[in-house]
Amino acid sequence: MKAKMLPLVALAGLLASFFLTSSCGNGPGTTNCPVCGTTKNGTYTVIDVIPVPEHNPTGEPGGPFNSFDISNADPIHHTFFVSDRIGLDIPVISTVTDIPLTAIGGDNTVAAGFTPSPCDPTIPFTITGMSNQTRFGCRTAGFAIGGFGPSGDFGGFPGAQCCASRSNNVNPMGAPDGQVLTPDGLTLFVGNGSSSVVVFDLAPLYANPPGTPTVIANIPLGTSADYDGPAGIGPCIASWNGRAGSDPTCGDTRSDEMSLSPPIPDPINGTLHTFLMADNGDPGLPFVSVIDVTQVLATRGPANCLPSPNPAAPYDPTVPNMPPASCIVGQIYYDGFPTNDPNSAAEPCPDPSVFYNNNPGTPVPSGNPYAVCVHAPIAPAGLGGSTFDPLTGHFLTANPNSTGNPRDGEIDEVDPFAFIHGGPPIVRTLVVEECMPSGLVQGPGTDFLVTCENHDGMTFQPSEIFINGKTLTFVNGTQAASQIQFVGGVDEATFDPGNQPYFLAARDMPTGAVLGVIDGPSRQWLQNVPTNSNSHSIAVDSTNHHVFVPAQSGGICTTQSANGCVLVMARE
Repeated sequence: MKAKMLPLVALAGLLASFFLTSSCGNGPGTTNCPVCGTTKNGTYTVIDVIPVPEHNPTGEPGGPFNSFDISNADPIHHTFFVSDRIGLDIPVISTVTDIPLTAIGGDNTVAAGFTPSPCDPTIPFTITGMSNQTRFGCRTAGFAIGGFGPSGDFGGFPGAQCCASRSNNVNPMGAPDGQVLTPDGLTLFVGNGSSSVVVFDLAPLYANPPGTPTVIANIPLGTSADYDGPAGIGPCIASWNGRAGSDPTCGDTRSDEMSLSPPIPDPINGTLHTFLMADNGDPGLPFVSVIDVTQVLATRGPANCLPSPNPAAPYDPTVPNMPPASCIVGQIYYDGFPTNDPNSAAEPCPDPSVFYNNNPGTPVPSGNPYAVCVHAPIAPAGLGGSTFDPLTGHFLTANPNSTGNPRDGEIDEVDPFAFIHGGPPIVRTLVVEECMPSGLVQGPGTDFLVTCENHDGMTFQPSEIFINGKTLTFVNGTQAASQIQFVGGVDEATFDPGNQPYFLAARDMPTGAVLGVIDGPSRQWLQNVPTNSNSHSIAVDSTNHHVFVPAQSGGICTTQSANGCVLVMARE
């Protein structure tokens, strides 16, 4: 049985009804919101189960909702987004009614009755892969190949290629993956399997009548996998069994977790810049990219993120000295080379698909700098997530394993302006022991919570660590005095600035996957709520304080949907 998606034309009315009724403050019987209304101090429990559109137990067209990734909740428009690698799209769900509204994807989505996202017609290129083309880019009038002509649409996401899962190590080939929303909720950045970031303009979704989000930029961070041949990705998939995806058909694998800065002033001239940090973080050759998306957001188009000096030419890594997308200001390769000197000719950057500038800050004819590359300590376990730190104006990113001890990791503080003006981008590091740092989330005051995961067959005692984001130190002086040991094995986490709890998707707890709850102001663990196997994604709507946890089929989902679901949790 398929879950039905609410037609787009009904979205505006639903959003309007939220403001015409109580904002979930009058108890469970609130008009048009039967699951709203929870007390402030109760324990968290499942209050609703949402079937995800276009999933069923037999496999066609999508199969169970068993491969998903990062999710987001928009408290302004009261919508929830989840990366669905089986449906090859991003379902959009109302956080007020818990009803699916639509899905965001391309020509290859399985969502019935779905309109693919159109591409901004000024995008003159597609992502270029090993075979010089791949179906997951923008097929506009400026790009046509025999048998693969222009459609004006976003090609789509590769989904869970060959049933990608943690157990078979093929996750790096799947997508959609990481997501981040702008604070106004009108722009969505999504990591794609073709080593790229797709930028969606969500404004049409909230228009009256609602429309389909548009792709306004498609930013290549490296070489796409050879999805369309001639070799395909079979050799790549085989190489993930013991060779960390080292086959050339893998390209640079997926772009995954990412974080976004607000507009921040250039320390030299005061010009405001908005940066996106995106990681290609899987084992093999992990790297992070720092992307200046100021003009992408200002113009709502790709004009200032095309390759230079010939912005009309397709991005093609087979062409010598082909520059990358000009909005990429720098990349950090966690390859273990012993220098962070961007001017070092003796230690070139390893990715031949990107042309680097060895003179930071030197403009090219377009007025944008080439990307600058630096090296960092090796990360054999890949990379964790990142977050922007408003206390310093820098990014914090998690390196799960950077020391000689495979059980230790570190948090790196990255200055995005160092790529433009010179100097080492990694300005400070903090080593964490007996923890694979999977990401960070900002809490109250100067607090940041470092989430700890397991990796490479190694397990750790459940532990989460509090650090001071301003000083990059442990909040209580030492790691032992700054950690909680009641919840661990966490992939993703979020923070509700209203009620001020942290929520942790602890999929690898020894007793089974749970939603962990930690009080922000007191740093005290409160509760673990059982979820489903591999429930590693989480988001919260800070207006009604409902927590959304994507879940595989079985377990709690079985009562409503054997096909996987999204759990809605709130205080009793």
